[in-house]
Amino acid sequence: MAFYERIDEQRFLATEDTRGPWDPGAQHAGPPAALMARAIEERAGARTDMRIARITYEILRPVPIGVVQVGLKELRIGRSTEVVEAALYSPATSTEPVMLARSLRVRVADGAVPAVVPGPQLPPPGEVGETPFFAVPWERGYHTAMEMRFTDGAFTELGPGTCWMRMRVPLIAEEGTRPLDRILVAADSGNGISAAVDFERYLFVNSDLTVHVHRHAAGEWAGVQARTSVDPAGIGLADSVLHDEKGPVGRGAQSLFVAPRP
Repeated sequence: MAFYERIDEQRFLATEDTRGPWDPGAQHAGPPAALMARAIEERAGARTDMRIARITYEILRPVPIGVVQVGLKELRIGRSTEVVEAALYSPATSTEPVMLARSLRVRVADGAVPAVVPGPQLPPPGEVGETPFFAVPWERGYHTAMEMRFTDGAFTELGPGTCWMRMRVPLIAEEGTRPLDRILVAADSGNGISAAVDFERYLFVNSDLTVHVHRHAAGEWAGVQARTSVDPAGIGLADSVLHDEKGPVGRGAQSLFVAPRP
C-alpha cells in the first residue's frame, strides 16, 4: 500500500489511503502537498545543493481520488535561491489545477555556518499511546494510513493540541520516503489537531498552507504542535510548530474559513 502509485514522470494514481475525513471522493491535502514538493525536488536538472526552505500551497478545489498530474515551472533560478512552482491537475475532471505550490529553494553546504539548534520540546512519541481518530464513515483513508499519538489534547477536544504522526505507508509505492515527505504529509493536519470550535456546529476549512523548514527532519515521526485563533467575522489561523524527536524543524500556517454549518 502507498498514498500514490507512479504511472510516469508526471502522473500518479491516488489510492484510498489519500482519502480525507470529509468527502469519500476527495484527498486529504497532506499527501498531495508532499507529492508536489517531491516533484519540485526531483525534477530534471534540479540542483542537489539546494533544498526547500519554504513552500506555500493554494488549495483551489477538492483534490479528487484518482489520477493526478503534476506540472512544474521554474520562476527564478539564482546562485543561492530559486523559486519553482508546481500545479496539480486531475485530468479526468478538469483542465484547471486543483492545487498550486510555490517553493523557495535555498543553497546549502554542510558545516558552512554554526548550528543553532533548540533542544527537544515535546515528550517523545514512545511515551504516549496511539490516539484514535474521530469517527469517519469509511474504513480506509488518511486516518488509517497515519499513526497518531497526542501528547496534549485530542481530535475530540477543543483547543491547542500536540500530535506525533507517522506514515504507515510510503508516499509513492516502491519508492523511499524522504524527510520532507513526513513533514508535509502531517502539516496540513494543524487545524484539526487544534480545533477551536465544535466541528459538528461549525466549518473551519483551510484553502492554503505555508510550511517553513530550516533543517531535514530525522526519524519516522513528525510532531505538530498547533494552536488556532478565530475572529468573530469568520477568519481563523492555525499556527503549528513542526518537530522531529530532536526538536523543532519548522512552522506551518493555515488560513481558515470559519462559519456555521448549513
